[in-house]
Amino acid sequence: MTRKFWKRTEPLDHAELARLLPAPSDPRMTPDRQLLFEEHLLNEIRTPAPKATARPVRRALLITVPVTAAALAGVLALGALTPGTGPNGEPASVEAAVVPIEAGSTVQLVSTVQRIATAATKQPTPEPKPGQYIYVKSEVSYQSSSHNADTGEEKTWVQPLHPREIWKSPDGLKGWLDEPGYQDEGGVPLGQDAPGSKPVNGKDIPGKAPSHLSYDWLKAQPTNPDALLKSIYATAGNTRDRDQRAFQEIKSIVNEQLVPARTAAALYRAAAKIPGVVVVENSEDATGRAGLALARVDERYGERTELVFDRTTFAYLGSRGVQVTEYDGVKPGTVTERTAILERAVVDARKTRPTTHGTA
Repeated sequence: MTRKFWKRTEPLDHAELARLLPAPSDPRMTPDRQLLFEEHLLNEIRTPAPKATARPVRRALLITVPVTAAALAGVLALGALTPGTGPNGEPASVEAAVVPIEAGSTVQLVSTVQRIATAATKQPTPEPKPGQYIYVKSEVSYQSSSHNADTGEEKTWVQPLHPREIWKSPDGLKGWLDEPGYQDEGGVPLGQDAPGSKPVNGKDIPGKAPSHLSYDWLKAQPTNPDALLKSIYATAGNTRDRDQRAFQEIKSIVNEQLVPARTAAALYRAAAKIPGVVVVENSEDATGRAGLALARVDERYGERTELVFDRTTFAYLGSRGVQVTEYDGVKPGTVTERTAILERAVVDARKTRPTTHGTA
């Protein structure tokens, strides 16, 4: 039997029946786990998270929206779901791949980042105008897990690789996400138009959605790597591991944002200045494109986040998460997430796709 999390909601007139039956299980998050989910939500409040997780979600950064108490409660109610199940009937999960763990090194870090930054400055980037949207198409897969209540066996599962399309306004206040099988049919609005994005009581964060990490925010940032890194750290907030949070923010930016060329070059140079960042010589994105990676291990959870670049052109391909030390039943070498960026473009309206292929 595989455990599912649920809550008891019997009316009072069923009290007699309740006394005759075993009490239903009501698994609770530990205080540490609840704090982790709260921290994740407040620092990475985006679109709905993957439907099942037993660890902090390394979801792609989306458009920041104000937090409502209801939204926070919804996230904290998430539990581990059986593979192949979910409230929206998403496709069946598959067992996570396991890869050899290659040690990273700082020996080639400076020269590698120099090549990546040089390539970024040569990458043409269209300029979005007010009213237009930044479009990013990718293939993604994220982690879930299952726990067998009878045997105590833990298994890590991942979503099958599937398409994901996102539209963002330059100011970061509006957008759309289409992820068939994992969001509502046809997609969901983001930013100010997203359900639950408006504060409903005095305890919620007031005002409009902040636009940090939007295109406009990026365009206004300094192109000096040290100054830019300072701004990235400021977005990380007072988290337990600000270095890891900053690296995750950079990954989120390059995954689903259009970054001006000079800013992109500074962003990669800034990433190399974060303590713990190394070069991994052999990695690959979600579609199997091989490359090298800038990577950093989350020391608390033992997961390494890898930003994958083409070995010849040094163009950004996508990201990968690999467990390097066992944590919460997830074995070393387990691939916990995969993304591949297929296209970036500027379009005139959300839900509109480019008529010609943009850049990747």
